[in-house]
This record gives sequence, C-alpha cells and structure tokens, in this order.
Amino acid sequence: MDLRIFTEPQQGATYDTLLTVAKAAEDLGFDAFFRSDHYLRMGSADGLPGPTDAWITLAGLARETKRIRLGTLMTAGTFRLPGVLAIQVAQVDQMSGGRVELGLGAGWFEDEHKAYGIPFPKEKFARLEEQLEIVTGLWATEVGKTFNHDGKHYQLTDSPALPKPAQPKVPVLIGGHGATRTPRLAAQFADEFNIPFASIEDSERQFGRVRAAAEQAGRKGSDLVYSSALVVCVGKDDAEVARRAAAIGREVDELKANGLAGSPAEVVDKIGRYEAIGASRIYLQCLDLADLDHLELISSQVQSQLS
Repeated sequence: MDLRIFTEPQQGATYDTLLTVAKAAEDLGFDAFFRSDHYLRMGSADGLPGPTDAWITLAGLARETKRIRLGTLMTAGTFRLPGVLAIQVAQVDQMSGGRVELGLGAGWFEDEHKAYGIPFPKEKFARLEEQLEIVTGLWATEVGKTFNHDGKHYQLTDSPALPKPAQPKVPVLIGGHGATRTPRLAAQFADEFNIPFASIEDSERQFGRVRAAAEQAGRKGSDLVYSSALVVCVGKDDAEVARRAAAIGREVDELKANGLAGSPAEVVDKIGRYEAIGASRIYLQCLDLADLDHLELISSQVQSQLS
C-alpha cells in the first residue's frame, strides 16, 4: 500500500510551507507529495496569504526534492489550455528527473472562476475528453512528426508536439464519482483511477465500474492503479486525536466515519478494508500543514505496519 501526502494549499499556505511539508514527506518515506489545484479557499478558512499555483509550486519542488513523486489531485481543465498544459507538465517532469504525475479533472468550483476572471463553460466534460486526447497525444507523438487535433473545443495544426517529458509515459490520473462517463474516460486515458472522500462501499462500486469499462475498452481491469483520497487525523491517544480534529475544524466521530481517524491501529485497520476492495494507494489529505509531528506519527506507526 502506497501512502501519499495530499495538501489543500488554497486553505492557506505559502510555497515555503509546502516545501517544508514535501521535504518532510520525502524524508519520512512517503511515496509522493500531491496538491490540489484551486485558487480560492473553501469553507471558513481565511486562505491567507493567498493561493499558490499548482504547477509553479511543483516546478519549485521538482528542484528541491530528489525521490518523492509529485502531482495534482486534480488539475482543473478550465484553468489551462491543453497544449500549454502539456508543455508545463513535460517541463516539470524534466526538472524533476521524471517524477511527475498528472491528475486532470473538468473543474467544478465556480466561485474561484468568478473571483479570478476564469471562464467557466457550461459544458466541461466534453472539453476534458478533448484535453486528455490532446495532452496524451502530444506526448505520444514521435519526435520529428507533428500532431493535429480538430475538435469542437480545440484545434491544433502541425504541432511539433514538444517538449517531451523525461518519463516514457507520464502517469495520468482520472477520478470522481460519476457512474458512466467518468469510468469511460478512465478506461480510455488513465493509468490510475482515484475516488475522493468515498465510503468503502461506494469505492468498491466505483472501482467495479472502472474495471468493467476498461475491459469493454479492450484493457484489463488490472491495468489501472486504484486509489482513494481520504482526510487523515491520527493520534497516539484519544486526546491527541481530538486536538488534531479541532485544529482542522472537524469532529472526531465524523472523521472516523468519513476518513482515516483514530489511533494508528484503527487507521491501519481501515486502510486494510480499502485494500481489500482493490485500493493499492491512499492519498492522505493533510489539512494542518504546520503539524509535522502528525506526518512523523503516520510514518512511524501507520506506514511502517503497511510496508
């Protein structure tokens, strides 16, 4: 079971804070550092000192880390033109020595688009499908050949399809709860399917849909990695769990029901239940980025038991 650290910087974090967390995650043996791609805080957080851009952040981390993999859950398709995104991700992959992964979604948070003047199209899913075709198509085009795309939303003519990522293939993540279109897109384009903040029962049902869609598309269901993203709140005792829950504005019982919360033993047990339904990777949503002791506890008391 791979454990990855997943952050939500729009809630309030500087680049230096993210760098500190990423380096700690690397030193503590976690598999990857991922971040959301949002420009506006959610809920009651003040969001200070303001948003950081996902791919600028990852470019910086690419030069400041050595082993840990880096990526997004999920880059918003509404934020970037697909040709530009392909260049950005390829460049960051080169900067990291081949450690980047691209999670790409349609974009959903309308308020952040209004706040920063970003168009919020009514039809986003069809755009996402074209974006996936373009990004993966540009990377797959042989050097010396050109890439063309004549779609409803995007047109590319005689693109040199450069630069290329350092990796032969940048892993592409697709996720969500949609029952039909999401599994179909995952079957066509994804190396990994992620379901965020879902129960074991709902996750098992969605994993089954993706496996079935993959087989219908001529792939093996086992060709994809299946993963979950869950909020994490671990403590050595009940008092520490309660303190960490209060720090992120959540209730312990709710966290235990909907996330990974409690003692290390409780969390290991629940991760095992996700593993039993096919998840081989967990993204641990860490909301208190100042609490590095939390990461150390997870590493020493949870991750050590899983490995």
